[in-house]
Amino acid sequence: MKSLVLESPGHFVFHADRPVPSENPSSDSVLVRVAACGICGSDIPRGFDPGGAYLYPLVLGHEFSAVVEEDGPGVRRGDRVAVFPLIPKPGQPGFDTGDFAQTTNYDYFGSRRDGGMQEFLRVPVANLFPLPPEVQLLHAACTEPAAVALHGVRKMRIATGDTGLVIGAGPIGNMAAQWLRIHGCARVMIADVDPRKLKLAEEMGFEAIDSKAGDPVQQVMERTSGTGAQRVIEACGLPATFAQAIACAATFGEVVFMGNLHGEFQLGEKAFSSILRRELTLHGTWNSKVVPRGTDDWSTVLKYMDRQLQIAPLVTDTPTLEDGPAIFSSIRERKSYHNKVIFRVSPDLL
Repeated sequence: MKSLVLESPGHFVFHADRPVPSENPSSDSVLVRVAACGICGSDIPRGFDPGGAYLYPLVLGHEFSAVVEEDGPGVRRGDRVAVFPLIPKPGQPGFDTGDFAQTTNYDYFGSRRDGGMQEFLRVPVANLFPLPPEVQLLHAACTEPAAVALHGVRKMRIATGDTGLVIGAGPIGNMAAQWLRIHGCARVMIADVDPRKLKLAEEMGFEAIDSKAGDPVQQVMERTSGTGAQRVIEACGLPATFAQAIACAATFGEVVFMGNLHGEFQLGEKAFSSILRRELTLHGTWNSKVVPRGTDDWSTVLKYMDRQLQIAPLVTDTPTLEDGPAIFSSIRERKSYHNKVIFRVSPDLL
């Protein structure tokens, strides 16, 4: 089968005839053929930093869609699915409540075991989510990041007419902004330093704030007559943007920290006192939930995808696995503009 293998830090190799996974079949798993697989921002340090991966060789990819290759409990050959990448293990706190991402012992496609940047995988049936007819397999590869964005937004008590702000206009930031709008925010601002991402945000109906043009906190305050935004999401992971998110929040507002922090974050006495005086609510968020089925993050994403939740505008590249080494190098070295990159793992399925 075709596969893109991380042999060592920074060394990606395309294989045209890697063996199909040969682990023993179980009654609760089926073989799937991967249709499309996205590159996550976390795949860059995982792929290039020494010690960034749990093991080598490794096939990356935790954002992927597939077609079922064999009948199984509740699924049939030919079913189109999105794949939840976390494989929970019972017998630990959080398992019975479905808080799988908060457990300490689990497996994970694309990091702790081979993931979706290869043609075939054996996947637990519980990790499969059937696609509605209108959802494209290419776009379904973004179910995972869309669910991560939704999980964070769902922590907020959004009221119809609220003002939302997202700091970070990358794919997850843009999807978070879409969820804020879907949940009732009357206006949503997106702040970033990249004019191409800001242009896309404007084209999708959001208010763009160019953080290079001036203090983004001041710009938000000017646009809100000094009140700030009721619902704020930080989707960059930088100490400066963490502080900006807090500063931009309105009295009684909420802040969700979605970005993985890179660097030390410190808050001075005055800024901390401001949190108390404004009675802000600060939320941490991590991953997504797949229970209870039907109203979980993943099922909800698929109800909205390719309807109110738009994926197509975010996608800049749809390479094949053969292009993998070059596209990873380009992203790492910033040779070209890449927003959302989705591999066409099995182009004939798309």
